[in-house]
Amino acid sequence: MRNQCISFIAVLCVSATINSQTTSPSVETVISRLQSRYDRLNDFSADFHHTYAGGLLSTTDTERGIVHVKKPGRWRFNYSIPEEKSFISNGRSIFSYFPQDQQVIISQLPTSPGASTPALFLSGVGNLHRDFTTEALKPVDSDNTSLLLRLTPIADNANYEFLILTLDPETFDIKVMATTDFQGGVSTYTFSNLKENPGLSDTVFEFDIPQDVEVITDDSFTR
Repeated sequence: MRNQCISFIAVLCVSATINSQTTSPSVETVISRLQSRYDRLNDFSADFHHTYAGGLLSTTDTERGIVHVKKPGRWRFNYSIPEEKSFISNGRSIFSYFPQDQQVIISQLPTSPGASTPALFLSGVGNLHRDFTTEALKPVDSDNTSLLLRLTPIADNANYEFLILTLDPETFDIKVMATTDFQGGVSTYTFSNLKENPGLSDTVFEFDIPQDVEVITDDSFTR
């Protein structure tokens, strides 16, 4: 599960539902509206519910916490249930902190252009028109009015196969982001209590390594 979590921060997934009525917006319209929506966001905070299912381990895990994001390339995922852990990017490095194991893993933020991880996508790195091929999906439930989009990264250095985003049809907020990895695992983040442009301080995204913890340097995210 640790590798799956880091991979995600490596991570986030994208799905937008477009109903079958003739008045439904085109894929191009949805992408343009979504890009415009997030271009106007400097930072945000939200509660999240995270599940990971499938993959090599064929398991299902459920976690909860709060996320803070600030452009460009800064985020902080603080998990509280079922165990405490944090994944922090200060725009240069990523710190994965596991208090119970007294361990910190440090990796470098990818420097190649584009949203090579779901977390980078959320933090304003990349462009929907430039970095993805897009496909509108039909909602499973015919009564569902959400917008669904499948985003497949064009770059060959992405650490996920595709994102599915579920969007609010009126505000174009991302309600659910699901990422499918190359082993078939699906990491799904459901967001709630969104707070837009709260003016987050840069200090939120700094991390002081505690004393008496094992520090591991991981260069696997350097592209």
